[in-house]
Amino acid sequence: MLVGLAVAVGILVGIILATTWLPGPRAAVPTLVGSPQLSPSSVPSPTARPAGLPDPDRTPGSINPAASDANLADTVCSPGWAATQRPPSAYTSALKFAQIIEYGYVDRDRSHYQEDHLVPLELGGAPRDPRNLWPQPNEASLSDGTLIGANEKDDLEDELHRRVCSEVMTLADAQRLIAGNWIDAWVEVGRP
Repeated sequence: MLVGLAVAVGILVGIILATTWLPGPRAAVPTLVGSPQLSPSSVPSPTARPAGLPDPDRTPGSINPAASDANLADTVCSPGWAATQRPPSAYTSALKFAQIIEYGYVDRDRSHYQEDHLVPLELGGAPRDPRNLWPQPNEASLSDGTLIGANEKDDLEDELHRRVCSEVMTLADAQRLIAGNWIDAWVEVGRP
């Protein structure tokens, strides 16, 4: 038990040091205040958070300042751009292990989670910032029994990306929408 704890602490220290020293642009997600889709009250508190949402104190989301509405064609709307931003799997695997412990998940089977970007890379999310990554359950269910998990969030990401690249929605609005409460956003856009 102590050996496992020591390994987890060592990995966490390594991640903290790596995120301090590794290059990569990071910026906070634009504020929710004044957003036509969300208000600050729509961000769940950690205790009232439904399954499938990250803790907003640990994972508020952050964006890559290299992507903006002014350069969509060269960044998020350019085929393959998100793949060029993806951090190495060794980085995200170590972070997932540490964050499963940090989040206090009872189920510590790493195969039941994916280390996911709250603001996805395809919407200009910060690639390496731990504030934009969390161990998202592959499957979760809402209080009404609706299954919601990684696949549903991926579908939402694709729909928001389509809207941004077809200029139906601004990039900043899509970032705020998904960072605020991605499950509510999934429902709002029609459960794509």
